Amino acid sequence: MSMPASDLTRGAVTGLKVVDLSRVLAGPLCTQMLADHGADVVKIEPPAGDETRGLGPPFDAAGQAAYFSAVNRGKRGMALDLSRANGRAVLEALLEGADVLVENFLPGTMERWGLGYEAHLSERFPRLIYCAISGFGADGPLGGLPGYDAVLQAMCGLMSINGAQESGATRVGVPIVDYVTGYNALTGVLLALAARERTGRGQRVEVTLFDTALGLLVPHAANWLCSGNTPGRLGSAHPNIAPYDKFAAADGEIFLGILNDGQFRRFCQKVARVDLLDDPRFRTNADRLAHVAALRTELERTLAKFTSEALCRDLMQAGVPAGAVNTVPQAFAQAHVAHRDMLVESEGHRAPGVPVKLARTPGGAGRRPPRFGEHARDILADAGFDERTINGLIETGIVSPQRKDTAQR
Repeated sequence: MSMPASDLTRGAVTGLKVVDLSRVLAGPLCTQMLADHGADVVKIEPPAGDETRGLGPPFDAAGQAAYFSAVNRGKRGMALDLSRANGRAVLEALLEGADVLVENFLPGTMERWGLGYEAHLSERFPRLIYCAISGFGADGPLGGLPGYDAVLQAMCGLMSINGAQESGATRVGVPIVDYVTGYNALTGVLLALAARERTGRGQRVEVTLFDTALGLLVPHAANWLCSGNTPGRLGSAHPNIAPYDKFAAADGEIFLGILNDGQFRRFCQKVARVDLLDDPRFRTNADRLAHVAALRTELERTLAKFTSEALCRDLMQAGVPAGAVNTVPQAFAQAHVAHRDMLVESEGHRAPGVPVKLARTPGGAGRRPPRFGEHARDILADAGFDERTINGLIETGIVSPQRKDTAQR
């Protein structure tokens, strides 16, 4: 994809056309990041809508769940019944000018509709990047099964290393498998686009929650593969580093992320515990890890004399990683949030900002997330449909103006 430099200043992928058939989190996050950086993303929902529209409260003034808004900004939206042949014909018309298709149907769905990549789309649209996101892939012992974030956390060992001994295995508090799968999908799409620059052809990109979840086991999988010891739950601590944990200060909790001996030395100096440096139990990281319980006792007794904000400020200025354990509101109240433009507002929609910042092609948070079916007429007109045909598609329910389940909710 070659674009004039003046257009690229709006975003690195300005001019890229994306058809987004995905729902819930991983796929929509992937396409939202493309939209943030300039892509024209058309979100196509089923007649019942993306499930996340109903995952509330909270709901916004339009009755749309906040969850949906987290991963769908910057897109144009319409609803299309792909279970009907006329709906699939509309999709193929939209693909005529598309660079990327993202879908997360159960494996085999697109093939049953006559829209499989290898058998159909790759020949008709040879430059198309086709990104398929699924739980486990299409084949193998678990092939074709549905995938959900927390279930994959359980199956792939993430829950087993999260939480404390007394809590039992615990789900990570954010949908980390879905989220990183979205980033993996974005990476795959960008790699395929880079390859297309050389070859002129698109390709199929496959990303699964299963692969992503196993890939998240850093360093626990490597530790087990090397030692044979099954990783366990350490609360907020680290299996390879000490002190790397949560501690109580006088007025709240802080997290110390001391990675090396130099940082530990500066920490001891700042908290007036240079005596710890001469203790053979704490001289090296390996020593501290072997005596982590004794180290915690010493640090808790010491840190109880300090207030969290002042202590973290002084430690960070000395090059010692430390931070207060904030709530979500406290996190966004930090002055650095505004400095980094990480809380944005557009058309009354407030959201975290764009985390990837490019100097020459910055992009930015786009329009508010689309209302259900909001841009159908514009999208269809852009694809070459005349007004009479568009009216017919709406009247026959091929294109849905409102969610089919609205009356039942």
